[in-house]
Formats: sequence, C-alpha cells, structure tokens
Amino acid sequence: MSNKSFANKWPLAQFVTLAVVWGASFLFIAIGLEGLSPAQVVLGRLGSGAVALAAISLVRRQKLPAEPVVWAHLAVVAVLLCVAPFLLYAWAEQTIGSGLASIYNATTPLMTTLVALVALPQERPSKVRLLGLLAGFLGVLIVLGPWRGAGGGSLAAQAACLAATACYGLGFVYLRRFVSPRGLPSLSLATVQVGLGAVMMLVLTPWIAMAPVHLTPRVVASILILGMAGTGLAYVWNTNLVAAWGAANASTVTYLTPIVGVSLGVAILAEPVSWNQPVGAVVVVAGIAISQGRLAAITRWRRKPAPAQRQPLDQSSSGRTEA
Repeated sequence: MSNKSFANKWPLAQFVTLAVVWGASFLFIAIGLEGLSPAQVVLGRLGSGAVALAAISLVRRQKLPAEPVVWAHLAVVAVLLCVAPFLLYAWAEQTIGSGLASIYNATTPLMTTLVALVALPQERPSKVRLLGLLAGFLGVLIVLGPWRGAGGGSLAAQAACLAATACYGLGFVYLRRFVSPRGLPSLSLATVQVGLGAVMMLVLTPWIAMAPVHLTPRVVASILILGMAGTGLAYVWNTNLVAAWGAANASTVTYLTPIVGVSLGVAILAEPVSWNQPVGAVVVVAGIAISQGRLAAITRWRRKPAPAQRQPLDQSSSGRTEA
C-alpha cells in the first residue's frame, strides 16, 4: 500500500495512536531527567529515534529525498518540530510536572490556527472550526482545574511550554505548505527530519550536553521508548495526518495528550483524579469533533430522508425540502 493510500485510509487510527504515544512522552521525559540533563534527554531521544527510522527505511528499502531543497525544508522542520520544542519541554519539566506540561502542549492547535491564518489561506478556520478549537481549549482548562491551584510552578517553565507549542504551530504549517504537497513518502521524510535533528544536537553537545550522567535501567528504557516510538514512528504518523487532514486538524492530536498524561499519572504515579478531569476530557473530544466537522456530518446524515420515503410536495411545504 502506498504512503498516500495508507494516510488517506487510516487517519483516525494514526490519530489515536499518535495521541497515546505523544501523551506518554511527557512521563518518559520526566523519568529521563532523573539521570540526564535536558539536552542529554533530547540528544538520546533524537538519536534513538533516528536509528529506529533509519533501520526501518533500510528494511523497507525506502529511498530518501534526493532534492537539496527538500532537505533544506526538512532542516527547518527539524528545528521547529524536534530540536527547539524538545529542549524547551525538557528544560521546563525540571520545574513543573509532566501532566502540566502535557496540558500546555494542547494549545498547539490554537498556535497552528494563528499561523495558518497568515500562511495557509485555504485553511483559514470557519466560525464552526474556531468554535471547536475554543471548546477544545476550554476542555483543557477544565482538565487543568486552575481553581484547584493546578497551574502552579515556575512562570518561566510554563512560558517555555507555550514557546514550544508556538514552534509546533509553525512546524505544522511549514510542513503542510512546503513539504506535504510534494507527495513524498512519510517514512523518508520522518527519517530525514529526525536524523537532521539528531545531527544538530550532536553539533551542540559540547556546549549544552556535557553534564554528568546517571544511567539506570529505568532512565535508559524511558529514553529508548521516547526516541523509537515518540520521536521515530510518531513522525511517520504525524506526516500522514498533516497530508490527509491539513495542518490545523492534524495538530488537534495534542488535545488528547493531557488525557493520556492524567491517566498515566493515576496508573503509574498514583495521582488522585477529580471530577473535572473526565468532564474536561469529554469537552476536549467534542471540540475536536466540532473543529473537524464530524458532528455536522453526522447531523446531515441523520436528517437526510431515504429516497423511497420522499413524498410529493404539498402546498404547505412552500417548495422546500428537508436537507
């Protein structure tokens, strides 16, 4: 099956898988920081992700892009979707919890929409889509529960999380405008993107990643999972979603990351759960459905009469039929 066929046939499955993997990434970052510096976490993440994608490309005999301009575009994408946000989140999680970081990550669709307003005229949001995005953001706030004091922590760290989502917003739109229209296989694009990110981190290592390390099986396993799944395979699914759904819709995957983060906190860290978290989850999912026109499509389908049931118009109908 071709990349285009796979992206178009299974976008929902990739959307859900990506939400789970990226939601768990914040927990793995926190565990990695137990023995590594923020830059070392990013270096290990990108390095293992690059190795995993290169191995898959070799097994599948996937050719990498040959045009220098594509590599140049992917270098920009590597900075915006890998190096910069990864460093910002890893640095922030030294001060704030992984759950709070995942909640801030859910602002990515809002950042993407702002960028798309300028860069992608064909994706300018309708009133319905804006309503869905606002509903999703409201759901994130309900999960956060600011009235409970859940927004505590370093102001600088929280600003870093928002800066990371701004990078994601720029990266989503850049990918859609300059890379996706070329119709290149998502595996080759992800391999180059993550590989370039790993090379950038290697170049920066002497200046930002030379702190002492304290490796444990727990830390090593977290970095490998974070890299191979959350940074390797995840970008294949992400590229597919951007091509199939568009930049703004694809970025709504981050609305689900706080739900995953809360669930992991309960299951692994025994964190308490309050009423606002499941309620917020429902609002988030509803916002995603509204922004992608899912609810409108279902409503139209339910209201459309079957052909066999259509009756001749009478005088009271005024010439109108039910849509």
